[in-house]
Amino acid sequence: MTEAVWRLSATDLHRAYTSGKLSPVDVTRAILDRIAALNPKLNAVVHVDANGAMRAAEESAARYRNGAAYGALDGVPATIKDSLVVGGMPATWGSLLLKTNKPPVDELPVARLRQTGAVLLGKTNVPEFTVQGYTHNLLFGATGNPWNPDLTPGGSSGGAVSAVAAGFGPIALGTDGGGSTRRPAGHTGLVGLKPGTGRIARHGGFPEIYNDLEVVGLFGRSVEDVATTLCALSASDPRDRHSLSYDRAITLEDTHRHPARPRILYLPRFGGNPVEPEIVAAIDSVAETLRRAGCVVETRALPFDIDAATAALATLMPTGLAMIVDRLGGPERITPALQAMYETGKGITGAAYLAALNHAVVLRAQMAKFFRDWDAILTPAAAAQPWAKDKVYPEMIDGREAGPRAHAIYTGWVNLAGLPGLGLPADLDGNGMPIGFQLIGGYGRDAMLLALGRRYEKQAPWADRWPPGFD
Repeated sequence: MTEAVWRLSATDLHRAYTSGKLSPVDVTRAILDRIAALNPKLNAVVHVDANGAMRAAEESAARYRNGAAYGALDGVPATIKDSLVVGGMPATWGSLLLKTNKPPVDELPVARLRQTGAVLLGKTNVPEFTVQGYTHNLLFGATGNPWNPDLTPGGSSGGAVSAVAAGFGPIALGTDGGGSTRRPAGHTGLVGLKPGTGRIARHGGFPEIYNDLEVVGLFGRSVEDVATTLCALSASDPRDRHSLSYDRAITLEDTHRHPARPRILYLPRFGGNPVEPEIVAAIDSVAETLRRAGCVVETRALPFDIDAATAALATLMPTGLAMIVDRLGGPERITPALQAMYETGKGITGAAYLAALNHAVVLRAQMAKFFRDWDAILTPAAAAQPWAKDKVYPEMIDGREAGPRAHAIYTGWVNLAGLPGLGLPADLDGNGMPIGFQLIGGYGRDAMLLALGRRYEKQAPWADRWPPGFD
């Protein structure tokens, strides 16, 4: 059975381990073999810890034999984005400035995943300092999309999504500072969860580059796998004050509960910003599917100022980059495109930075008021479909010139607002590439979003849809 174990979900693997039909050792070995054979086509995984993975798999197998498995993720292979710290593995953040960095201790979310018994396979590729929407750096090069290896999987969690989409483990940890779970998940046909601020406590990793906007994100091929992973990681920790907003960890039962008739605001376009018509058509179909599933889906005016939110993000991101680069020794060895962003960040005043933070406070209050009457917002995940993997961003969207963040117009404001967002697969486009959408919920409504995702998944299942050449 080892020739097809890479197709199995985390949930299926746990069942097979419990019944004795499969062993974590055989599954881990099979997936490591698959990475060795197919990763050269994608460059998704930039460090493989085969020895550590096999040791963890053997320990997991012993627990199953003794009836002492830790839980639903015990023995499940997983990859970790290279902007997260895994003890004993390189942590480069995609930068030559950190080429030799190898921290000895896991950061908190990684430690919690390890404590579940999950098998940590290795690290996945990122753009340098995770500040771009594609996945390329001077240290490891570009990552391709399994659905078309010449195209990007997006970013900054491009390596993470390419790994899951190619069968290099059923789950992955990433990060999301402006859409880096939801857009890449959409580009590769996966489920990607950006939890609300503080829902996954953080400590012991790299410095915060986006203040509290960046969170740990989760990837899988099904809502169940993502929900299971969130449950394992969602306990609060006093070292992360944001996490103390939540009185308890999420349970799987929580992720099955949603309003009987969820009220969803559908926003196919953000003002005059361009979006590819094929994407809008696919999300129109999603809206109809949700209506058939018993949801109330309406289209009204945008409930916040997208231009103000975009301006705030354009202040916070370059400033954070400048802070990190200065701390590590200067901009001489960073990606050329980032050097311009660095100079922009150096020129931003403290007053402008504080104004951007203040806008986040205003936006969060606005959205709290909005979600008194609505359960979710539905939008595309991205305004453009995947483009050439070595190109920073699509310069044209729907026949119009587009800037570096035009493809990301739908996602960054969610980070600024601190809200949870769930990326899900829609239909394939005319070129056979996945199209993604996102559902955004009120603060603290992460579990409800997953329940809503389950409701959609029942109407439009996708887990058996694999990219050609990787199926």
